[in-house]
Amino acid sequence: MALVAFAANSVLCRMALSSTQQTTPLIDPSSFTAIRLTTGALVLWLLMLLRPSKTDTNNSTRRGSLFAAGLLFIYAVAFSYAYVLLDTATGALILFAAVQISMMVISHIQGQRLTLLEFIGALLAFAGFGYLVLPGVSAPSLTGLVLMAISGCAWGGYTLLGKQSRQPLFDTGYNFIRTLPLVMVMIGAVWLLSVFAVTEPMSHFILSPLGILLAILSGGAASGVGYALWYQALRGLTSTHAAVLQLTVPVIAALGGVLFLGETISIHLSISACIIFLGIALVILAKPKQIKI
Repeated sequence: MALVAFAANSVLCRMALSSTQQTTPLIDPSSFTAIRLTTGALVLWLLMLLRPSKTDTNNSTRRGSLFAAGLLFIYAVAFSYAYVLLDTATGALILFAAVQISMMVISHIQGQRLTLLEFIGALLAFAGFGYLVLPGVSAPSLTGLVLMAISGCAWGGYTLLGKQSRQPLFDTGYNFIRTLPLVMVMIGAVWLLSVFAVTEPMSHFILSPLGILLAILSGGAASGVGYALWYQALRGLTSTHAAVLQLTVPVIAALGGVLFLGETISIHLSISACIIFLGIALVILAKPKQIKI
């Protein structure tokens, strides 16, 4: 469910921010990010009210962290601005390539080593990942690539922090709530830049009812609830499993593009999906090494 929510974010964001010579975006990236994070915080706050914590609920400093909130904000902002310049499949591919690299590098530094079967599975999944992007996707915008890579690295760090979570709903909720001051700073900065007209048109405020609805769906369901589910799932996954499982998201997002954005399905997409899932199966079936502390 969490992985489907991740893919839904890519589809919803692209639907809201895409533009052509005939059409304009339904919403600007800063407004999309602000509504997404605010809605996510509100939905999670309501869920926390319905499910009180077993421990002291008055001490919010024990839920989530400022560092995790900062990574969440960086991920969301870079994600939105990148999808102004990238299509659904390309954006998801770049995002989760950066996620896998950052998570595996950090895990390696922390002392987690791959077994032979995990290593083969990871290579196979990456091979399918590369096969998906290279034959059928044109070279992406350099600015979009850099922004999405930054977003992916931030999400990789956020995922690793989530492995330490004992109360996923509350940790995710307070992380979202802590992003709200940063959201206000972002909106103020974009407003000032718009006033002085030193930014590109995509940085100015654009709002439409459908664009606002897409941002609300992204924040309330795909982000708020989806990320709480992901923090819950992380409790039963190793860092390697969590990293490789996320390689399914570009495939799901590509299928979402076919269904909702009019993209065409191809044979190489189907083949790459099979390769990716085979690699994931090898990683999941592999017995992780025991690390002595």
